[in-house]
Amino acid sequence: MGKKTKTARLLAAPGLRRVLSTALPWEGVLILNYHRVGDGSRSIHDRDLWSASSEAFDAQLAFLKTHSDVIGLDDIESALSRRGSRHVAITFDDGYLDNYELAYPLLRKHRLPAAFFIATGFIDEPCLPWWDEIAMLVRTTTVGQLDLPEWIPGPLLLRPGERAGVIRALLSAYKAAPGEEAARLLDSLREQARCGSNVAPVAKHWMDWKMIRDMAANGMTIGGHTVHHPVLSRRSLAQQRAEISGCAARLRAELGQTMDYFAYPVGSPDAFDERTRQCLQDAGVRLAFSYYGGIATRNSPRYDIPRVAVAARMENHLFRAMAALPQFFCRRSDGLAESVEPSL
Repeated sequence: MGKKTKTARLLAAPGLRRVLSTALPWEGVLILNYHRVGDGSRSIHDRDLWSASSEAFDAQLAFLKTHSDVIGLDDIESALSRRGSRHVAITFDDGYLDNYELAYPLLRKHRLPAAFFIATGFIDEPCLPWWDEIAMLVRTTTVGQLDLPEWIPGPLLLRPGERAGVIRALLSAYKAAPGEEAARLLDSLREQARCGSNVAPVAKHWMDWKMIRDMAANGMTIGGHTVHHPVLSRRSLAQQRAEISGCAARLRAELGQTMDYFAYPVGSPDAFDERTRQCLQDAGVRLAFSYYGGIATRNSPRYDIPRVAVAARMENHLFRAMAALPQFFCRRSDGLAESVEPSL
């Protein structure tokens, strides 16, 4: 058990968390990030994408509604300009179907706003994204090991209980590789796993535009998340511009709105760069959101607004401690968010 979880359990004592929250004030906006809602414990895809069960998400929304001022993205800039402001915003990335079927009804039940950052290519042409395909190939292959020395030294042994670690290693290698190299890595993995590529259209994976329009019409904010979810900094300027402007064009065509808000795929400090920020500025984006912890303050760069991950393995005590004392439980790092041990 990590230090944060132990401390959060101590703070669960009646009244203690409330007293400390009052005695140790914080300012800004705590922006929570989710990906999927439901039970992913048996999925062949990337299980780390499930942020909460339906029951946990329902309880989290109830807690936030009672103990926080939950705002939409349109209110972030004004909230940050006010001293003493302590607000929470809720965001989702990618566009998974469970966002509409499970998360959206609960948000409406509690009458809370949220933002959904959509990778438009997955809506237009549904297929497995690279992270889910990598997980699927590792979980379903019958080979005993994988050898990808160009990207990972030594063989990757697929012994019982070790496949989750192999998936994490492959995902890290993919994220670090330039665009062409990332594609070659995935092709090599497909060949060695001998499962077939399985990148054909998939059912019940993504929302459709009708669902997204329904959410937009009922108080949810829709933002951009590129077309195909690449790690932008690993791509050329022309490729970055195409991913960002292409996403903006699809949102405008389907929703009749500009892309005011954008979330970086992967969202780590090295996942975007000055070229990315210039593309966002050219596209008229107001705010862009990263994904490595921290609280948004009046000093946050408008194209690096921090968000904190919510993870399914997070205990209820830790979630509540994060919401009450984010300056201690949601610190920003130069790697990934420190809100979950060991890291996201």
